Amino acid sequence: MEIFLLYFLFINIIVFILAGYDKYQARKNKRRIPENTLFFLQLIGGTPGLLTSMLIFRHKTSKTSFIVKFSFIFLIQTVFVYLYLTGKI
Repeated sequence: MEIFLLYFLFINIIVFILAGYDKYQARKNKRRIPENTLFFLQLIGGTPGLLTSMLIFRHKTSKTSFIVKFSFIFLIQTVFVYLYLTGKI
């Protein structure tokens, strides 16, 4: 359980930093972090980190396609957590 919590903390810190760096790069019109990289990190446990960075840095909050994909991944994760907690998987 401790390893899982450390992993969860690590992945969320990484996605938070990368999203902040992407925002920094966007302001400077330089090379950006691919959205697929951010979505992959979200998928493997970085949803809280990505959401926090979106709110703090106001990053990707007006891009509808990003919000839709983010929400879809979040919904899938929520369903899996619910099924796991109810003992259905």
